[in-house]
Amino acid sequence: MVERRPLAKAISHLVLMLGVLVVAFPLYITFVASTHTAQDIVQVPMPLLPGPHLLENYAAAIKGSTSAAASAAPVGRMMTVSLITALVIALGKIAISLLSAFAIVYFRFPGRMFFFWAIFVTLMLPVEVRIGPTYQVVSDLNMLNTYAGLTVPLIASATATFLFRQFFLTVPDELVEAARVDGAGPLRFFKDVLLPLSTTSIAALFVIQFIYGWNQYLWPLLVTTDESMYPVVMGIKRMISGGDAANEWNIVMATAILAMIPPAAVVLLMQKWFVKGLVDTEK
Repeated sequence: MVERRPLAKAISHLVLMLGVLVVAFPLYITFVASTHTAQDIVQVPMPLLPGPHLLENYAAAIKGSTSAAASAAPVGRMMTVSLITALVIALGKIAISLLSAFAIVYFRFPGRMFFFWAIFVTLMLPVEVRIGPTYQVVSDLNMLNTYAGLTVPLIASATATFLFRQFFLTVPDELVEAARVDGAGPLRFFKDVLLPLSTTSIAALFVIQFIYGWNQYLWPLLVTTDESMYPVVMGIKRMISGGDAANEWNIVMATAILAMIPPAAVVLLMQKWFVKGLVDTEK
């Protein structure tokens, strides 16, 4: 019998609510700042209630109509760049990882385990070690300020390959034998058996990799010099030029709120699949 402890339950709920307040209060301040003028934000004390300039500020951010000395690239364009980059990185990582894990587990060829460990060892290399040579290759191929330059160097994932390999190893051999008896070739087995079984894992990895691609800052900082190719995370930093008086903080905060909407929407829409892919014990 489960013992009921009202006091412990009340304390746990109180702790959870305090945690939510700690996390949500900065977001609330950001939203409030995005509804006021720049002059209202820099005054002391700053208003703590939403102002009347919400539509005006968000329209100015999306269209890029700002008089600030810093970057004035339209946020709509920056979010489009971020969306395309995040989708290509997420889908590319999943596709390459699925195929590489499939080859390592189900094909017998010389050096199979060597190639797997060569992929796995790349997890131990920090980004700083790889970023110089990668930039040189991208520059030599004239891929600067292009979607290819933003995405191709980031679509390989040793982590996803390892996770799919471990999952494929749990697939019963009887399924492989049954598919072979039915005359299914390797690609048919991959499409009709492995992909349906991997749905939850793919969904969980998609959420993680989409957010990873959306939040990229260091790599776009190196390979983009044209404002039309700025992702939104980089664009927010470029909109901040100096002291408080030199920035239109209302536009910056409106951009920050807009930048949070797509990844939050992906998490909310795929929450069920994401959790199931992480905790499913039937695999």
